[in-house]
Amino acid sequence: MSVSPANALRAALHATLVADAALTAALGGPRIHDVPPASPEFPYVTLGEAQLIDASTATETGHEHRLTLNVWSRQGGHGQAHHLAHLVQAVLHDAPLALDGHRLVNLRATSAEIRREGGGRTYRALLRFRAMTETD
Repeated sequence: MSVSPANALRAALHATLVADAALTAALGGPRIHDVPPASPEFPYVTLGEAQLIDASTATETGHEHRLTLNVWSRQGGHGQAHHLAHLVQAVLHDAPLALDGHRLVNLRATSAEIRREGGGRTYRALLRFRAMTETD
C-alpha cells in the first residue's frame, strides 16, 4: 500500500526537524510532536493543520500542500518564539526532503505570525509553508 503524499511529507518534516542539532538544542530536546502530549515540556513544536490540493497535470500526479507548524513557548516575551520560528523556517525552507513514494518539488516558508495566547503566559508562532509534491 502506498503512503499518501500528506503522510509522506509530514514524516519527512518531522524527521528533518528532529535531526537538526541547533533546533533540538534550542528546544531542550527533540520536542517536535504530531500530536502534542497532554503535559508538554515547553518550548516545543507541533505539526498543525494541512490542506492538500490536487495539482496534477495531464501526465503527472501532483499535490500542493499548505501546512501550518506551531512553535509554543512560555519564556517571557516574544523573543524565544521568534527565535524558534526562525530556526524552524531555516531548517525547512527549500529543504531537499526525501519522501516515501513521492518527490518533493519544493518547500517554501510563506508566513509567520507570532502571538500571545489567551491567559498571557504562552506564545505561539504559526508558521505557514507551501510544498509541491509529485508521485514517484
